[in-house]
Amino acid sequence: MTAENESKKTPLPPGMVLGPDGKPCKICTAFRNWKPQTSGNIESDGHNKSRGSGSRGQQSATTMMAALSGGTATTSITKTKVQPIRPDEPPPGCPPDSEQLGRATWTFLHTTAAYYPDKPTPKQRANMLALLHALPILYPCTWCAEDFGKDIAEHPPDVSSRTALSLWLCRRHNEVNEKLGKDKFNCNKVDERWKDGPADGSCE
Repeated sequence: MTAENESKKTPLPPGMVLGPDGKPCKICTAFRNWKPQTSGNIESDGHNKSRGSGSRGQQSATTMMAALSGGTATTSITKTKVQPIRPDEPPPGCPPDSEQLGRATWTFLHTTAAYYPDKPTPKQRANMLALLHALPILYPCTWCAEDFGKDIAEHPPDVSSRTALSLWLCRRHNEVNEKLGKDKFNCNKVDERWKDGPADGSCE
């Protein structure tokens, strides 16, 4: 029996996503949905912490490219090993799940746009376009890559200036926020968030 045929007979946990090979895809799935019935995902009051149902492909794509939320999980030391207090994130030192990869990717893209030239040369424009168009081809999470590829096709990247690129990325990010039911980011504050820091100097 092939993995694909077996997966069709075995119900997948909510939020679990299959990869192109028909097998469960770790990088396409949030850690909390990888083994949602394990004790690590059960809170002290006995409630299951697994979230999400519905379309697994759409959920994973939007979850992966979701707005930046949360930080590094704090840890508690046991006699055997260090474990995350938040069981919905991989333990320190483990490969990233789809959400961690998504946060890192958005951080990279927004910061790159913040330092993109105000008047880019033709070569700089071409390189930025190549970077953005490479994501749907090379991104490890196939569902996420497909989702971003469709978005780029519908809304071609504007690499004419730093301001234009930052706004384009902010709008793409907010579309994902909307799919997830999250608050939209104020695109007037992209420089404050990704380049200058708040006016109160708290980041100095």
